[in-house]
Amino acid sequence: MPQLSVIVHGPNAQDHLTGLLDSLVARPLPDVEVVVAAVGDWARETAGRHAPQLQVVPLPDGTSDAAARAAGAARATGRWLHFVRAKDGLPPGSPRTVAERTAELPDTVDVLLLDHLRSTWRSSALPSADGPLLARAGRTEPALADSAYLLRLTPLLGTRVLRADFWRAHEDHFTTDDEPRAALAALLLAGRVSCLPHIAYEDRRLRPASLPPVTPAQHLAAVDRYEALLDLAQDRPAVYTVLYEIMVRDCLRTFARGAVPEPAAREFFLRAGSAAVRRRPEGYRRPGGPEGVRRSLLEEGAYTRYRAFQAANHARRAVRSTVRAGRRQAGALVRDHQYRAALRRPVDPHLAVFSAYWNRGVACNPAAIAAALAELAPHVHPVWVVTARNAALLPPGTDHVVPGTRRYWEVLATAKYLVNNVNFPNAVVKRPDAVHVQTHHGTPLKRMGLDQMAYPAAAQGLDFDALLERVDKWDYSVSANSHTTRMWERAYPSRYVSLDHGYPRNDVYYTAGADEVRAVRERLGIAPGRRAVLYAPTHRDYEAGWTPRLDLAALADRLGEDTVLLVRAHYFYDSGLSPLAGLRRRSGRVIDVSAYDPVEELCLAADALVTDYSSIMFDYANLDRPIVIHADDWETYRTTRGVYFDLTAEAPGPVARTQDDLTEILATDAWRDEGAAKARAAFRRRFCEFDDGRAAERVVRRVFLGEDEASLPPVLPPQERTPAPAPQEVTA
Repeated sequence: MPQLSVIVHGPNAQDHLTGLLDSLVARPLPDVEVVVAAVGDWARETAGRHAPQLQVVPLPDGTSDAAARAAGAARATGRWLHFVRAKDGLPPGSPRTVAERTAELPDTVDVLLLDHLRSTWRSSALPSADGPLLARAGRTEPALADSAYLLRLTPLLGTRVLRADFWRAHEDHFTTDDEPRAALAALLLAGRVSCLPHIAYEDRRLRPASLPPVTPAQHLAAVDRYEALLDLAQDRPAVYTVLYEIMVRDCLRTFARGAVPEPAAREFFLRAGSAAVRRRPEGYRRPGGPEGVRRSLLEEGAYTRYRAFQAANHARRAVRSTVRAGRRQAGALVRDHQYRAALRRPVDPHLAVFSAYWNRGVACNPAAIAAALAELAPHVHPVWVVTARNAALLPPGTDHVVPGTRRYWEVLATAKYLVNNVNFPNAVVKRPDAVHVQTHHGTPLKRMGLDQMAYPAAAQGLDFDALLERVDKWDYSVSANSHTTRMWERAYPSRYVSLDHGYPRNDVYYTAGADEVRAVRERLGIAPGRRAVLYAPTHRDYEAGWTPRLDLAALADRLGEDTVLLVRAHYFYDSGLSPLAGLRRRSGRVIDVSAYDPVEELCLAADALVTDYSSIMFDYANLDRPIVIHADDWETYRTTRGVYFDLTAEAPGPVARTQDDLTEILATDAWRDEGAAKARAAFRRRFCEFDDGRAAERVVRRVFLGEDEASLPPVLPPQERTPAPAPQEVTA
């Protein structure tokens, strides 16, 4: 019996079925069977081209979704059923991930919940909002009464994998063309559920103009849907209340969007209001504010007054928007006048503006350059751009400006040097006698710049014309290796000069001594002789928020008392989304270092690094210490984000695809054996090419002191570089 049956069902809408089946056939799995309930000749012919790898159930044109699902399930033999609409997609590797997870689940679990991507006719691979809810549940197996918030997940049947026996026991509830009803019923009927906070489904939303119009009767049926579902939750007050909230919110939203045309809109409003009164939970209190007014009018059936309230709100928002726009315009005019006036002043040859990570503070390559500048060119005065929130965290005596203030625009207008590891605002004018230095903040594994255009999840919200305008202001681009230089020239095509001098932030890996390593470990509370493993995962563009990828408590327990986990979240996430949110410290063996700066000190303190696709691996490789890659979603990441090389084939050390793999590597000598050392050496040769401890000096001499390339300190050959001592050398 296969572990998982993927049941593809429906017509070949706009030929999406072809790509879906191509992807499934390209990656066959022994524990996964594919059943295609093909509706219509085109779907049948498409599925037939992939025989015998697939089981095809031919169905006549016009067969409903519910009937197609049932026909596919009747043919399936798997222990678990995953229903996939023919118009939708499965990210690479997702059937394997789902099959592996279901194999771990006991028969007490009826439903496995998945995260998903959204695509429309205009965009693709957009993250859903479900990630945080799934992450909140973690790897527990709760009853719905204990996790009623899971009802707020997007009601897609494709994101619910059902145990086959559970499907058969409740098939009458799922045999409906109302997909939200079937998806919610799956949760309400399940004994226990489990969550897989990984992207394992793609919901493709076809252009509405290409679909049959939604009839008023279908809108009215939505009210009946919720009434039937509420009957299933009668004996669970917490579940009933959440479902009631969803019903009222969904009805109001449908009405507010104008989705129901007149005169059916009045009937829909009255029927929804009647259901809201009849089904109100005992002791339920409406929310306050405008939302409370809307619900009150709905329950009263006050259709005309609701429309008046709606019109008044629209008018009020329009007035407020006009006022705010006027204020912004006036403020912008004042700031623009001040900035233009400052641009008429001479450039100050002794003034340099520094910024890092969107004005977070003194950090990264700009910080290392500023430190070298103080030593080699003290006549140049540095001013840091930092947000008001982070100003209090600056080192004492740091001269700084807050974005938007008058002095901010004055220093940007008059500084000779502007140094940043991202970009200055579009409004900043590139003066002919000013020098802009782009330091970047990592070696690129993922696609960057113009190379993101083919990857909508990564390119969402990017204005590539504006990006190129910013790139054209660069005079210099700092690079750590030839790979980076070539990728920047491709991703950011312009006339800047590439400074192949190494990353200044990596100098510390060659200049730090035993005292510095020992001091950092003491600050972190790492006892001598204990192994410190730094876990530093990166951000996923296809996820709406932080998704825990490891059970840190379980990992710490498996590795034992002699190992300390230093866990650092990506800087995109605030402390509430850190990897340790909600996790109790375990005798000092799991330490959240997400807010610890600088990250270079964490690297000095660590005996080994565990990461996924973060650029920290390229920096840490300078220390010549073990690196383990945890690539649990590599196929999804590579497909949605785009990469420049196959990390799994050119990794700096062992590659783990699951938590069990990672635990085995760290619990044995695989993390530091001969194979790991050989892989790391090849990785260092390629990606630590220009790093030798003097990168900041070379940048300062070239940019600020005007020395030519030939007079700069040469990059030391690899055999002459000595990285900072490893912790075991310091504490031995």
